[in-house]
Amino acid sequence: APQGAPVRSGMDENKPLKVRLTFSVILVGVSLLFAAVVTDHWAVLSPKVEEYNATCEAAHFGLWRLCTKRIFMREQGPKEKGCGPISLPGEHNCSYFKHFTPGQSSEIFEVTTQKEYSISAAAIAIFSVGFAIIGTICVLLSFGKKRDYLLKPASMFYTFAGLCIIISVEVMRQSVKRMIDSEETVWIEYSYSWSFACACASFVLLFICGIALLLIALPRFPQNPWETCMDAEPEH
Repeated sequence: APQGAPVRSGMDENKPLKVRLTFSVILVGVSLLFAAVVTDHWAVLSPKVEEYNATCEAAHFGLWRLCTKRIFMREQGPKEKGCGPISLPGEHNCSYFKHFTPGQSSEIFEVTTQKEYSISAAAIAIFSVGFAIIGTICVLLSFGKKRDYLLKPASMFYTFAGLCIIISVEVMRQSVKRMIDSEETVWIEYSYSWSFACACASFVLLFICGIALLLIALPRFPQNPWETCMDAEPEH
């Protein structure tokens, strides 16, 4: 019977290390989440270019703001139809969406359905950030003595944060698709940029590491039948 005791203590000693390693990866996911929420490079839109040696207007936007750039276009290759790429030099102008800051102009978001998509994506992303912050606070508090019970709610908060940001990604994807398909907009070409990639990567890290943190926090099941008997108090 005494042979089982050292194995159990060894498993308990590895638990803090596993928590810290998982938490390190989670912090990377939280950083990517913040980067995606505050930046404006979720999608890049461009109109069809019919005249060359002239300026055209491309746009990129995020959850809160739309940025346009006037680009001087020369002759393009046969596969290129739109204005851009957005990395070319040009006059740059950014403005917050009208439904977030009254008085600002954002013509492509005037359509009611488009406005609803934008507000929904931003609101869900805020929920994701909130869950990530609460989860981080729980993990930091769990580093104190006899506070391992906080790891379970922390893991759930991180999992919810991952689910919320991927829902926001899907809402944004549908928003871009609607703009391209709509006859009320001039955009024909679109691509997803690095903010969109940050959001997708944060979902993967937060969701997977949230589940991993939950598995680490759960009590270890006995590997041998007699381990349960060892834990039993002796009869008097």
